[in-house]
Amino acid sequence: MIDFAHEPVMVDEIVAVFSTVPAGVVLDGTVGGGGHAAALLASRHDLSILGLDRDPAALDATRSRLVDVADRVTLQHRRFDEVDDALAEAHVDALAGALFDLGVSSHQFDVAARGFSYRHDAPLDMRMDPTETRTAAEIVNEWSTEDLTRLLRDNADERFARRIAEAIVSSRPVTSTHQLAEIVVSAIPAPARRRGGHPAKRTFQALRIEVNRELEVLPVALDRAVGRLLPGGRVAVLSYHSGEDRIVKARFRHHETGGCACPPGLPCGCGARASVRKVRVSARPSDDEQSRNPRSVSARLRVVEAV
Repeated sequence: MIDFAHEPVMVDEIVAVFSTVPAGVVLDGTVGGGGHAAALLASRHDLSILGLDRDPAALDATRSRLVDVADRVTLQHRRFDEVDDALAEAHVDALAGALFDLGVSSHQFDVAARGFSYRHDAPLDMRMDPTETRTAAEIVNEWSTEDLTRLLRDNADERFARRIAEAIVSSRPVTSTHQLAEIVVSAIPAPARRRGGHPAKRTFQALRIEVNRELEVLPVALDRAVGRLLPGGRVAVLSYHSGEDRIVKARFRHHETGGCACPPGLPCGCGARASVRKVRVSARPSDDEQSRNPRSVSARLRVVEAV
């Protein structure tokens, strides 16, 4: 099996979410190492998986992991906003469900050459899809102070965005993960470095999100998945930071209200119709899971069901 170690987050909760959906195809828009897909296939013999991922290593790992149920699995190398194209290629008209686990896999963090982590010294890369051309190095070395400041604020709620951006620009060229981490640490006041984890965590997060256009493609993917649900089908999303969660909450709310723009407290007069309802679930991992898998600590689960 391909070495793609990754413990799926909230796997029991995800299985429960899809326990009542109609028989059919579940889209796993971020199939990773196949952990959630394996659990779903084991729990329901009337479900099949259409798995997408931008990372060829993830697809290889899933293919190896699910070899015994290969007849119920279709894998495609795609971004998850390409839902319509993926379904057309797989000759699927409608979905029993869709899952989007927005977390970065342990494999991507742990393989130094991928450049995702400040824990390993490597070139500044951060591409989930290695066939794409834009890397973190391009952003770090070519963007203006103003653009870097905006990036750090928008993608990571970085309190010291301006100071970090100025430090990056004055230190160019920046070529490695360790060099970038050291620049960020030096730009943050000493008292702030001693709390909230590694000082460079937010900067690396912001760059990864931009390199892979994660926030740009997310609302498109959610809208298209909701639009393809069978009655009773569900969309579940695991998000890991506030920027992602705000988008998920907003798009789900749009579909829950049908996009109604009428004044609050008054009857709807615009003819909007809800296409989904909110499903109440355990939004956070259990204390036991958070202790066992620290990368699950920031996870938040949201679910809607087609009406």
